Amino acid sequence: MANVTLHDMHFEPYLGEAEVAHAIDALAANVAKDYANKTPLFVGVLNGSYFFASELLKRLDIPCEITFVKVASYHGTVSSGTVSQLIGLNERIAGRHVVVLEDIVDTGNTIVHIMEALREQQPATVAIASLLLKPEAYKKDIPIDYVALEIPNVFVVGSGLDHDGLGRNLPGIYRLATA
Repeated sequence: MANVTLHDMHFEPYLGEAEVAHAIDALAANVAKDYANKTPLFVGVLNGSYFFASELLKRLDIPCEITFVKVASYHGTVSSGTVSQLIGLNERIAGRHVVVLEDIVDTGNTIVHIMEALREQQPATVAIASLLLKPEAYKKDIPIDYVALEIPNVFVVGSGLDHDGLGRNLPGIYRLATA
């Protein structure tokens, strides 16, 4: 893995493709065990979770469904400044076992919004699976049930994560260069 430049930022290798794959293997084994004899609905959060969702579902040997949603943010004049909306959830989830798939959880603001929207539809259970978690940045009360890898609070790209649209296709994970 060599250093890469995306737009005006330089990134250095952080986690290799094999390390990421091994972490997804372990996460998939836990999910498969927990959802044996169930048919979970996986809800991938676009755009970043697409790669993680693909890699995870290839490793599962349980019946399951997948759909994708997008969180749209609109800047308004209200004091909060941002209104978010969940777009694309057309499946019936009442009484279903739902697993939300995220590429990365840092502040948790997206997770809070998604969980509120999903709980309104009364699923049997809702769990969260993330490729990456930044424990230093995550201060919400919602547990992240499945985490492939924990990382420090650094800016990363690759394996679905991007910098202004670039870098999602990089194998492995790259972090912002420090030098």
